[in-house]
Amino acid sequence: MKHLVNQTIGIEQGDDVLFSDYEDGGEMWTGQGSRERRRLVQFREPFKDTPAVHVSLSMWDMDSAANVRADVGAENITPKGFDVVFRTWGDTRVARARIRWMAIGAIHHDDDWELY
Repeated sequence: MKHLVNQTIGIEQGDDVLFSDYEDGGEMWTGQGSRERRRLVQFREPFKDTPAVHVSLSMWDMDSAANVRADVGAENITPKGFDVVFRTWGDTRVARARIRWMAIGAIHHDDDWELY
């Protein structure tokens, strides 16, 4: 469990198209086997410490002729941002994916100060 010891808590969220491979014949639509797509998400202002980040699919467009396989998550989380990672495998064909995310954590406040 993440304990927040600061009275100033920030929440930032977004909804971003991760890829649209159907339009240009990209790897997620035409490929086979293990595939991965990453995108850096940068926060508008940095958190005081590493925030908790939740990521989910808000839209997916998959080929119905193959098994639907998807894994989405956040990696490399820092106070400034994180990598959203989408993975698929086998014969799954993904035309498009959009992700929704939320970061919650302590933020800097004007009353914060350090002695040293």
